[in-house]
Amino acid sequence: MRKSKAEKAETRKHIVETASRMFKERGIGATGVGEIMVAAGLTHSAFYRHFSSKEELVAEASSSSMEVFVEAAHTAMKAGPRAFAKYLQNYLNSEYRNGTLGGCPVVQMGSELAREAEVTRQGVSNGLERLIEFALHSTDGSADAEADALFMMSAIIGAISVSRLVTNAALSAHVVEVVRERLAYRPTRQVGQELAKAPAVRKARKVSVQA
Repeated sequence: MRKSKAEKAETRKHIVETASRMFKERGIGATGVGEIMVAAGLTHSAFYRHFSSKEELVAEASSSSMEVFVEAAHTAMKAGPRAFAKYLQNYLNSEYRNGTLGGCPVVQMGSELAREAEVTRQGVSNGLERLIEFALHSTDGSADAEADALFMMSAIIGAISVSRLVTNAALSAHVVEVVRERLAYRPTRQVGQELAKAPAVRKARKVSVQA
C-alpha cells in the first residue's frame, strides 16, 4: 500500500532524527546507512525512497540538529541575560561534557563536519551565525560587542571540545572551569555578570597535566 505524502514526510523526519542522534553518538564516518535504517525500524532499501545519498542525509540531519539547538538558544535569549546565562551554564559542566546525544552538533561532530562538502556545512554555518547574533544581543552594546560575542561562543565550544579530548580527568574538568571563570569575570558582559553569580563558578585551581 502506497504511503501518503504526509506519511512519507513523517518517515523521512524519523530517519533524520535517528541519524542525527547516531551521528552525534558514534560519529558520521562510523555510522552506516544500514545501521541508521535498522535503528529507525526500516529496511535498508527504503533509504533511497527518501534520500539520494548518505551525504544528503548528513546535510539534513546536521542542519536539523543545529536548528533545534539554535531555537532553544533563541528562547533563552528572549528571556534575558540571566536565562541566557543559565542556558550557557548547561554546557559548561561535566554532565554535558560527558554526554554525546544532546546539544550543539558543532561540539558533537564539528571536526567531521568541517571536512564535509559546503552544502553539508551550510545549515550548521547558518545556525552558528544566528548563535553569534544571540550572543551579540547579550553583550553590553560596547564597541567591542561583536568581538565579545565571537569570543564567548568560541570559548564555550572550544572548552567542551578540548575537555572531551584530553585523557586526564582532572585537566578535563579544569579546562571547563577555567573558561567558565574567564567568561564570568569579563566585567562588561551582561552574560558574564550572570555567570559570575552562579555557585558553580569557583576560583580556578592548578592541576597536574600528568595522566
